[in-house]
Amino acid sequence: MDTFFLLLNIAGLLLLVGILYIMNRKKVSFSKRVFTGLGLGIVYGIILHFAYGTDSTILQDSVPWFNLIGVGYVKLLQMIVMPLVFISILTAFTKVTIGKNFGKMAGMILGILIGTTAIAAVIGICASLLFGLDASEIVQGEAEQSRGVSIETTAEGVADRALPEQLIDLLPANPFLDFTGARPTSTIGVVIFAAFLGFAYLTLLRREPDNAATVKKGIDAVYALVMGIVRIVLRLTPYGILAIIARTVATSDFGAIYSLGKFVLASYVALAVMFGIHLLILALSGLNPLTYVKKAGDALLFAFSSRSSAGTLPLNIRTQTDRLGVPDGVANFAGSFGLSIGQNGCAGIYPAMLAVMIAPSVGQPLDAQFIVTLIVIVAISSFGVAGVGGGATFAAILVLSALNLPIALAGLLISVEPLIDMGRTAVNVSGSMTAGVTTARINGELDTEMYNGPIDDGALEV
Repeated sequence: MDTFFLLLNIAGLLLLVGILYIMNRKKVSFSKRVFTGLGLGIVYGIILHFAYGTDSTILQDSVPWFNLIGVGYVKLLQMIVMPLVFISILTAFTKVTIGKNFGKMAGMILGILIGTTAIAAVIGICASLLFGLDASEIVQGEAEQSRGVSIETTAEGVADRALPEQLIDLLPANPFLDFTGARPTSTIGVVIFAAFLGFAYLTLLRREPDNAATVKKGIDAVYALVMGIVRIVLRLTPYGILAIIARTVATSDFGAIYSLGKFVLASYVALAVMFGIHLLILALSGLNPLTYVKKAGDALLFAFSSRSSAGTLPLNIRTQTDRLGVPDGVANFAGSFGLSIGQNGCAGIYPAMLAVMIAPSVGQPLDAQFIVTLIVIVAISSFGVAGVGGGATFAAILVLSALNLPIALAGLLISVEPLIDMGRTAVNVSGSMTAGVTTARINGELDTEMYNGPIDDGALEV
């Protein structure tokens, strides 16, 4: 009987995949198919959740089949991250879109990423105080205690690393190793390696123009090939979102979400305010923030569903270049650095909220000195997070250890972590896109006609 219901669940998913496929054959717009996939996934996930319950073996056996589509799609996106970052940045140099402005462009992107993370810390602090969040209110069950032990184990050798050591880790000692993604900072290592090759090309262009022309022709050919792969993979976005969100909803612990509703609500209020800050930055730079919302919606929706900034990178870059008018080099630097530096959600709001929640439970007063110290530490560690792999857990380890707060208590919200992480990832991606668009705008490199023009719906998939 269990096998029958397992096959029924798989058949239901395939039926929904078929609906999306038919919509594709009928030339329904990409955005509509993405939102349809999200809606169908939510409905199907709710049906499975209440039909079986999260502890059901049938549901647990169904998850791997859902992952075949959902996780499989994310892995395909991750497959093209390194080639896309490398060739796009190198191509930008052959088009002389960076040139002498490289240092200014990179510095501006980093400044925006880290600066907005400091703002995110302030927002996280305010949200915790406004909602009166207190770690002592959370009941620590077996899952929370196990997560706490895991975090303490992870913290060994991480929290005591100095910032200069973390910065050294960014450098690509072996770029071929970084192409495999073996290091936490592999993406940034590839960015730096591509930049060195780009500057070497500019030197070759001045000294040996004939050889430079041959190199450019080869780079352009590889770029066209890689972008062809990107377009093929992005066509699968509606199906990936359908499977990912259906699995997430079906396996979510609604009881835990209800009991920790105040923490979830406070997190999303803070994330919404931070997203509003992104829109304000765009408005102050002379751009229409509503246009940004419309054109960046597909990428942000996928980031929300997948909880993967790395998986969203190809969609992030294509959105910037093909919808928002950002040059290839700027888009790739903003997207790549945004994976592990200055993540507004994971490295800004989350550790700040945790610190304010935990501090009173160990007798630490929330005075002005503590608040200012917290903001500074969050801003600095948001850059250092790249040296230890990025992500909310590492950010929490760095911040809490720097403030002498118990690291194990970072595992208190494990039951609602997936739900909160969805919003955090979307804000992370929005922060990197905001950095790219704003930098291009300030430097006069933004294609404002493309930014303000109609949405090229096929740009992300055709």
